[in-house]
Parts: sequence; structure tokens; C-alpha cells
Amino acid sequence: MIDTCLDCGAEMDGGQCSACGLTPPAAEIVLRRRLLRRTGVFLLGALAFMPASHWYPPLELDGILIFVGVLFFLTLGLAVWLEHRARRRQPLEALKRVFYSLAIIPWIISSLLVINGGFDSAPPTARVTSVVGRFSMPGVVRSSRLVVRSWRSGRTIERVPVGRMDFDRFQRGDIIEIQVQEGLAGIPWVSGVRRP
Repeated sequence: MIDTCLDCGAEMDGGQCSACGLTPPAAEIVLRRRLLRRTGVFLLGALAFMPASHWYPPLELDGILIFVGVLFFLTLGLAVWLEHRARRRQPLEALKRVFYSLAIIPWIISSLLVINGGFDSAPPTARVTSVVGRFSMPGVVRSSRLVVRSWRSGRTIERVPVGRMDFDRFQRGDIIEIQVQEGLAGIPWVSGVRRP
């Protein structure tokens, strides 16, 4: 028998939680419901990230996508581990707090991208460069990038997120003008691509 409640983490007193009054089986059911709701919130946040990253595509989109992907599998793995530990009635208060904290990160990133681009009133900066390659990822959520020579110091190339029309319009060797905005939160994002 565990000595802490699975739901609230308080001390158990004679097979019943002294804080919430739940028995261990009842606390396990309540915990599973909360885990299911938080996992749903997390999955909706991960889905909300996709349109936010396409409306105001940051220059560092590939790095952000990798971070969100790692976070996605880490959080889902933690949810499975929490459920496994709950079934064995093992203490898991610290793991619950970590899971609850990770579950809101996709919403924070999505909101940050929307605020960064949506409230950026500064005029864009035109960067003239040339296309050195193209990358398109097929699937349900299509992703297209123009690989261009970098205008930033310490970098050789930039992977610029573009829409399908811009991807089809430009070929390797074309000179293009990229409209870059600094972003309200300091995250540079691409507002447009055109011929100079």
C-alpha cells in the first residue's frame, strides 16, 4: 500500500487520503482522468503549433520543429510512464508536476510565434540572395524550403520557409529578395519572397 495519494500527493491515513478523502483505487481513476485531459491539452497545443509556424514562419523553423518533435515524444513517453506507475500504485508526484509543465509548452511556443509575427509592426528588411537548393517534404502537413546563401555572419546557408507557389516559382540559381522581419519577440521571420 502506498503512503501518498496518487491524486493529490498527501499522506494516506488508514487506506484513505487525509486531504481529498479518496481511496487508492478512486485516486487512481481520478489521476488517469486528469492525465487524459492534460494529454489532450498537450496534443491540441502540438496541433496549434503547425498553423502558427506557417502563418509567421521563423527563420529558425527547422530547429524549432526538431525541439517540438523531441518534446512531443518525451511528453507522451512520460504520460505512458506515469500511467504505468499509477497502475502499480507507486509515488509519482514529482513526475506529475514535470508532465503538467511540459503539457503547456506547445501552447506557449504557438502563442509566442503568433505574437512575434502578428504584432510586429516594423517594416520588413529586404535581403537579396540566391537560391542554392530546394527542399520539399510531402505528407499531410507539407513543408517547403528554399535553401539560399546566408546574409547573416557565421552562416553559409539559410533554409527559408515558403509556400508551395513560391517553391514552384523559384529554381536553383535564381536571385530572390526575402522580406525578413525582426519580430516583436526578437525571432526573425519571413514575411515574403519575391524577385528583386
